[in-house]
This record gives sequence, C-alpha cells and structure tokens, in this order.
Amino acid sequence: MATTADRTGVRTAALHDLLPPVTRRRTRIGLVSGGLGTYWPQFPGLLPQLKESAAHVADRFRQMDAEVTDAGFVSDAREGARAAEELRKADCDLIVLFLTTYLTSSMVLPIAQRSHTPVLVIDLQPSERMDHAAFGTGDWLAYCAQCSVPEVGNVFRRAGIPFRSVSGWLHQESAWRRIEQWIRAARIRAALRHARHGLMGHVYPGMLDVQTDPTLLATTFGSHVEVLEFDDLRHRVEQVTQAETRERMALARQVFTLDESVVEEDFAWGATVSVALDRLVADFELDSLAYYHRGLDGELHERLAAGMILGASLLTARGVPAAGEYELRTSVAQLATQCAGAGGSFTEIQALDFEDGVVEMGHDGPAHLALGARDPLLRGLGVYHGKRGWGVSVELDVRHGPVTLLGLGQDADGSLSFVTSEGTVVPGPLLEIGNTTSRVDFDRDPGEWVDAWSATGVGHHWSLAVGHRTADFRAAASLLGIDHRQV
Repeated sequence: MATTADRTGVRTAALHDLLPPVTRRRTRIGLVSGGLGTYWPQFPGLLPQLKESAAHVADRFRQMDAEVTDAGFVSDAREGARAAEELRKADCDLIVLFLTTYLTSSMVLPIAQRSHTPVLVIDLQPSERMDHAAFGTGDWLAYCAQCSVPEVGNVFRRAGIPFRSVSGWLHQESAWRRIEQWIRAARIRAALRHARHGLMGHVYPGMLDVQTDPTLLATTFGSHVEVLEFDDLRHRVEQVTQAETRERMALARQVFTLDESVVEEDFAWGATVSVALDRLVADFELDSLAYYHRGLDGELHERLAAGMILGASLLTARGVPAAGEYELRTSVAQLATQCAGAGGSFTEIQALDFEDGVVEMGHDGPAHLALGARDPLLRGLGVYHGKRGWGVSVELDVRHGPVTLLGLGQDADGSLSFVTSEGTVVPGPLLEIGNTTSRVDFDRDPGEWVDAWSATGVGHHWSLAVGHRTADFRAAASLLGIDHRQV
C-alpha cells in the first residue's frame, strides 16, 4: 500500500511535469583557501597535504547547486589581496574562507572588506583527531586552523564585519550540513538581491500593516518593485484566444479536482486571466506578485481581480509566488521560502481550537499547490468574503508534518526583520470554503502563541512553508543584514 509520503512524492512529481518551475540566476559562491606561507619551507610535506584538503572542499562546493568561483590557495597578505580582487569582480552571494592551517588575519581581512559580500569562515581539520604518538610539528600544523578562527573573529568585529564560522573535520557530514545551510541562506540572499517584485492594483483599504515602502526593499535587499496597473493585465486578457483558454482549462483539470459548484463561465474566465497573467509575469520578468483591486458592481477591473486565483496559484506552484491583498512583504517572504526549497503559501490565522491546542491557519486566494495533502480543489464561490467579485477559488489542506512560518516584520525605524515559528500540521476538522487550511500545533497554548507571535511586528499575513527551516532563515537574515526573531 502506498504511504502518504509516496503519494505526496508522486503528486509533487506530477505537478513538476505539468507546471515546470521557473529558472533563476544561480547562487554565486566564492571560495578561497589559505595557510601561512612561512611553514612551507620549514615542513615540505605540509602544503601538498593542505592543497589536497582544499581540492576536496572545492569539489564539495562544485557538487552544490551553485556557481563556484575558486580563487585558489593563498599563502600571504599579497596573495590574499589578489584573491580579494578576483572575488570582488565575481559579484558573489557568499564568500567562503577555508582556513587549512594557521594564517594571519591580514591575509583574509581584505577579502571581506573589498568584496562587500558576506563571509563564512570554515576550518575542517583532516580527521577526527590527531595521532598523538606518531605526529610531529608538521603533522600537527594541518590540525591547527582553529587557532586562527578567534583571531579572524576579533578582527572582523573590530572592522564592523559580521563573523560566521563552521568548525569541524574534513569528512564530518554534520559540519557539511551546517555549511550547506549557509549555502541555502546565500540562495535566499541571491533571490532577494535580484528579485523583481510585481505590485499590481492598490492597497486593501484600512490594512495599515500591509503598507510597505517599495524603496525599503531596494535599500534593504537590492530588490526592484515593478508598479503595475490592472490595465496591464486587462490589455493581455484581451489578447488571449479561445483556444488558449481551452488549453488552460484542460491543464487546470489535470492539476485540480473540480467541485460541482464550479460555474463553467467562471472557470473559463479564470483560465483566460491565467494565460494573461503568465504573459504579464514574463513581460515584466517578475519573481513575485502582490495584487488587489476593490472594484465596483462587477466592472471589468473587479472581474480581473476576482479571476486571479487560478492563475496566481499556478504561478506560485511554478516558483513565482503570488499574494492577494497587496501584501508585498508576504510575497517577499514566499519567495524566500520558495528559494529555500520549502514552498510557501499565503497564510493568516483563521481560528483557534483550544480543545485540540492548535492554531487554524490559511487564506483565500492563491495557494502553493505543492503543500497539499491531496489534489487541490477548485470551488465555485458566489461571494469572496471581505472582497467584491465571484468566481473559482482554490481549496487546499496542507499535508501533515513539520512546517515553518516566515513573515517580514517591520519596526518603528522602518527596518525589516525575518520572523519565524516552527510547528506541526496535525489532522482534524477543516473548513470547506475554498481556502487553504491547516491545523498547526505549536506545542503550547494557542492563545499564548498568538500573543507572542503578534508581539514581533510580523503583520497579519506570512508564508507557510514545509519542514522546520528556522535555521535556514536565521542564516539568511544574517547574510541580508536584518534581524531574526523566533517564536
């Protein structure tokens, strides 16, 4: 009998085939290895051993899903300066300094200063321990890179450079998992540095928490916000052919289960908007989209906004996250969780269940289909609660297991922060109202959790991602130069 994990894997593979993910710029990792050149003539066998370790480290990095610039092995401050210039030109998302033996801080400080790129220091001795009875001084020196770590940490702090390190041994998989966590964090930094966020329509009236200064994203992350109008979508809707609409409806039938409440005319409209939405994203090269339009009495722009859910869900499934209610910060959080390989669906609190001790979460509008416990459902709605319009909506229950919430908080000085909380989606009764829904157990009184979560400045929307990923997002916040808060 197929397990839940088996069925989830099959469903994910099918979605991958039907909705091929978008491709983005690969994460760029800079690597430089080094040791103190004074040792080489003193202990002739040492440098070849250290270079062999450096080659192993470089090979491990090449196996990761990243573009690696290896600046080679440095032995003194002049070589360190040359490596700094090479890595500066490479425009890396993270630079890794591999300390193979003791080296002086003067050899590596220029690399951090001139590149303007976050740095990770790693020291991986050749094995778990020395052979004390057999080792001489030259053998020991291959194990003493840790001596440099506090020196580099001190100098970085005095230079105002954030310090990060992973210490271990060369074939220690737990150390490599910690290193890979920083690579995933660099992937998030890369995505936000180069992201083009679409912002279409206008803010939901009265929601003061969702209002975000687009310039803040440019100054904090380097992102670009493309301000769009629903007329940009309208123009593309007018160019969609009937054949394209039928083709999109056929795709939707493969992806979704259609509830009997779905009205064919509304389904066709959602499919038409979906085709146009794909063109909008392609034309403006968008990495995410946040949207809202209030509308009035069924006029065209209201119908466009009401027809977004199908297409926005398909885009989210392909790795271009979409969020309703003009929630720019949440679409950014969704992009971060997507690039961490954890999906990420537009989410808010729906209710509390004090008997079962869970927080019920979800949202109307677009969902991340890869998070589903079963095939997503298209449900026809005559009313979108709190919004004008009608049409087809996506109903999805999140599969059981560990999840992480990631939201973008904002403080009085305008600074952004990553806010996370880890929980577990558990079984229980769910509403069937055309929403994404889940029951999350945070292992504490749900009311107390709401109070703690709300005190972080997170706002009332966030991204719900699969797996326990707080460590990844904490590392990403470090690379992005923002605070991280965990509930």
